[in-house]
Amino acid sequence: MVDKESKQKILTTCLLIVYLIILTWIILFKMQFSIQQLYQFRSINLIPFHKSVIANNRIQISEIYNNVLVFVPFGLYISMLKSNWSFFRKILPIVIVSLFYEVMQFIFAIGVSDITDIIGNTFGGIIGIVIYFVLHRSFKADLKINKILNIIALTGTICVIMLLTILIIANA
Repeated sequence: MVDKESKQKILTTCLLIVYLIILTWIILFKMQFSIQQLYQFRSINLIPFHKSVIANNRIQISEIYNNVLVFVPFGLYISMLKSNWSFFRKILPIVIVSLFYEVMQFIFAIGVSDITDIIGNTFGGIIGIVIYFVLHRSFKADLKINKILNIIALTGTICVIMLLTILIIANA
């Protein structure tokens, strides 16, 4: 029989996989079902907070905010699955995945590869790690924290899938 902790880890792993699939679909495939539907554009920006977040001589805060927000769950999932890892070891997969997305965008010419995105994504992951750390310090019960976070994540995942389904149907 599988114990409660193993069940929570299995659920967390499944939620992480679904999260990464949705994230990949949004970032790389721009919510399209076919690569042919993607606009072919290749650009790279290695100067943080430069051209990619500036439009009409104004910084587009929403671009930065969205990059941060979308990676907060990743930091939470990593912390839930690898609570014994050091802070910096938890950051590494976040940076690697973010870098992977930017490199893939460049290779397949499907957007702007931007250092600002990597910085924002990493910061979002760090926020997720810090949230988990604070919860862990406050309640000192990994299993209970993971169960609550899994319930919130499962609910959020279902809502995101429903919203994406509605958007797909509405735009069909």
